[in-house]
Amino acid sequence: MAFLSTLTGIIGFGMGVPFGLLLGFYFFIYSKPKFVQEPITRRVSQLDNTALLNLLHDIPLWVKCPDYERVDWLNKIIADMWPYLNKAICASIRSMTEPMFAEYVGMFQIKTIAFENLSLGTIPPDIYGFKICETNENELVLEPEVRWAGNPNIVLVVKVLTFRITIQVVDMQILVAPRVTLKPLVPTIPCFANVSVSLLKRPEIDFGLNVLGGDLMSIPGVYHIIQRTIKMQIASLYLWPQSLEIPILDPSTVAINKPVGILHVKVVRAHKLLKMDFLGTSDPYEKLNLTGGSLPAKKTSTKKRNLNPVWNEKFKLVVKDPESQVLQLEVFDWDKVGTHDRLGMQFVPLKLLTANETKEFKLDLLKHTFIADPYDKKPRGNIVIELTYAPFREESIKVDGIGDVLSRKESSLDRPSENNSEVLSGAGLLSVTVQGAEDVEGLRHNNPYAVIRFRGDKKKTKKIKKTRHPLWNEEFQFMLEEPPLNDTIRIQVMSRRKGIGFHSKECLGKLDINLTDVVHNGRINTKYHLMNSKNGKIHVDIKWTIV
Repeated sequence: MAFLSTLTGIIGFGMGVPFGLLLGFYFFIYSKPKFVQEPITRRVSQLDNTALLNLLHDIPLWVKCPDYERVDWLNKIIADMWPYLNKAICASIRSMTEPMFAEYVGMFQIKTIAFENLSLGTIPPDIYGFKICETNENELVLEPEVRWAGNPNIVLVVKVLTFRITIQVVDMQILVAPRVTLKPLVPTIPCFANVSVSLLKRPEIDFGLNVLGGDLMSIPGVYHIIQRTIKMQIASLYLWPQSLEIPILDPSTVAINKPVGILHVKVVRAHKLLKMDFLGTSDPYEKLNLTGGSLPAKKTSTKKRNLNPVWNEKFKLVVKDPESQVLQLEVFDWDKVGTHDRLGMQFVPLKLLTANETKEFKLDLLKHTFIADPYDKKPRGNIVIELTYAPFREESIKVDGIGDVLSRKESSLDRPSENNSEVLSGAGLLSVTVQGAEDVEGLRHNNPYAVIRFRGDKKKTKKIKKTRHPLWNEEFQFMLEEPPLNDTIRIQVMSRRKGIGFHSKECLGKLDINLTDVVHNGRINTKYHLMNSKNGKIHVDIKWTIV
């Protein structure tokens, strides 16, 4: 009996193995991808209580969260454009994947890899909610929630030796909550230079994967491994604070030069200047400024009746582009009445300087900028100056934004104590940008402008007429020998009307800001409530940059 049982088992195994191999080979060769059909949909009113409870997770955000908006109009636009978007996206996918597939051809006996069908289907993605976030930065932040339960028809064919393997992606569902940041905002169409995309949470991705007619995702363990791998790969690339940066405008067309260093200028002396007065002498003084800057020119003292003046005066100028900027020097004869006569001028390109090295220049004065003027043969004397270009530290000129915040937090934790002492000492540049104000209202008129007072200096923004919400966006710079640890800066919002009379000026609110936090953090960008104002606020961006 035992012998008969063993014989029967051997015969069954011998017949089953060839039959199984034959059946598997048949499906391997002749299996075809399934035809993707339109999904069956039903109205919500036709569902029972159990089905409705299961749908609570899928309720749009604009229903659950009041700060999200309903954007049916945007979904309508996407639906009407979907046939064209589908073709455009698929064409981009083909062009991107062709070089990737070409790298594997020839490996593992692979002859070809190509899409047999590539379509995202007829169902477009839906935006379930849309939120616009307000920030103090020069940017626009959008947070949509996108869901897509599509019917794509994606079939990939891989030919290995004489075999043809088909891989089909079906029943794809995607839930993603991106943060789209348009920055910086610029006065050039389309009014933003870059698009930054990051994910606020891990995306939910579900799909079926048919290989040789069988659903690979139904194999125990495979589904979770593939899901986890996809989520980890996407999260490592795009989960906040990581982001995908998409340039929109050419950086050269929207470049906003920020200060990168300070030029130390010592005006030493001049020699054999022109005689401009009746008594055979002159009253010289010198003006100096950098090209491409908006700050007023610096000026030395006036030396009365002196053709060989000695000044030994020091100045500091803010440098934004040391490769292109030029120091312009002009010597004038001071006159009590009328315009001051120019005795001569000269230029020094900053690219001739080496960082943190002092260089002396002895320059012959010219009549004007046309150096090769054949008629300018008259000697006008010369001037002697000493120049030193001191660039800012690299950590002080990082790009504004979340990267700035993260780097400052890390540096405050990891920076050695000796570096902290360097931060709290030494020269630097204090930049104060008055962005705008809100709800400032005067009793008699609303023509607001801002007044900044710091260490005896007074600076003003332009006046904007007849508004309670002025936008100035003006920057003022103060070069300091040491950090303003114990200083405060006062900002007043004033209103002025034309004419002379009572109440021609009116204070709409004021603010005192302690600069200790600015020195420690490097930057403060926030909105402050104005004192002596009912609802007034002012938006101020203050930076401390170390030399």
